[in-house]
Amino acid sequence: MARSLLSRSAMRIALALLLALSVTTPLGAQNRAPARPETAVDLNLVLAVDASGSVDNTRFALQKQGYAAAFLNPRVLAAIRAGDQQAIAISMVQWTGPDLHVVVVPWTLVKDQQSATGVAAAIERAPRVLFGGGTSLSGAIDYGVIMLAATPYRSTRRIIDISGDGSNNRGRSVEQARDEAVKMGIRINGLPILTLEPDLDQYYRQSVIGGPAAFVIAARNYDQFADAILRKLIAEISRDNHQGGTVARN
Repeated sequence: MARSLLSRSAMRIALALLLALSVTTPLGAQNRAPARPETAVDLNLVLAVDASGSVDNTRFALQKQGYAAAFLNPRVLAAIRAGDQQAIAISMVQWTGPDLHVVVVPWTLVKDQQSATGVAAAIERAPRVLFGGGTSLSGAIDYGVIMLAATPYRSTRRIIDISGDGSNNRGRSVEQARDEAVKMGIRINGLPILTLEPDLDQYYRQSVIGGPAAFVIAARNYDQFADAILRKLIAEISRDNHQGGTVARN
């Protein structure tokens, strides 16, 4: 077992290095100055967005619009400015099957109105790249770990934020992926959308989220996604949130 875990860790490191070298900036981010490895932030946050077959284009657009609107909300910027470094770093990944992941917003610093507006615009411009391939929450977690290993920003707080409308049906056990990520000091929070599986929030709480103060905020449907992601981002950015392990429904 120890040898197996070591092998998986080595593989993740190798993949992370490859990712760091190969991730491009398809959203016009080429003109940004590259981040220096010593740049400190209060939080490294991976936003993992469900693009599986159950998510039609209208539903996907509602997810994307919800994320973009959240970064334009002054409450999110206020939460960022309340941190010690007054900055966070975010990246956005579309996910479906165990090996189907696309980085649509590379690691980006958010620290003021200009950068928050910029990341909102980048999210809005990001095209949908994936359209099916199953629902692998375990794959989304594993890829989030790789992304966090490749971030050019330094922070003691690392979070994978997963939104989706279904339970794990592809790839390895989601509990195993979660437990390995938590052992690395990564927190996993969840935003289940209950349109297809009304009890998906309970599944997320039992099998997906993990780490100190991990929490679930559920949206009853896609129309309520924007409000849910706003509340979730504010809670994640705030160092002292009190929602650990809870389930909140819109």
